[in-house]
Amino acid sequence: KIEKNEFRANGWGMKIQANCMDNTIEHNNFLGNTFDISTNGTLTLNTFNENYWDKYEGYDLNKDNIGDVPYHPLSLYSAIVERNPPAMLLYRSFIVTLLDKSEKVLPSLTPENFIDLKPRMQSIKL
Repeated sequence: KIEKNEFRANGWGMKIQANCMDNTIEHNNFLGNTFDISTNGTLTLNTFNENYWDKYEGYDLNKDNIGDVPYHPLSLYSAIVERNPPAMLLYRSFIVTLLDKSEKVLPSLTPENFIDLKPRMQSIKL
């Protein structure tokens, strides 16, 4: 169980290897990381729950401090960089911005199981 941590201003907030399983990552703050989560595989058997993600752009209509839209912390670009590190040279380029925008339209580009179903709207007081 990984809980009540602050992952701040890192290149990678967390790297979860494909052979990691049965981890629960909850009630953490992910702030100012280049990549919040990265992995070297497509299958994960870990659970993300009620973390605060500064990149989350969802909404909270019922004002319970939990986002109404699930958050996918694994970006397609971070998966590309994990497999091909020289791709980091393209960071902050137009093509990466375009990739991020297309990911929002087609979230199926990243693995479904990297998801926080209840992202927090405000950082957690640790």
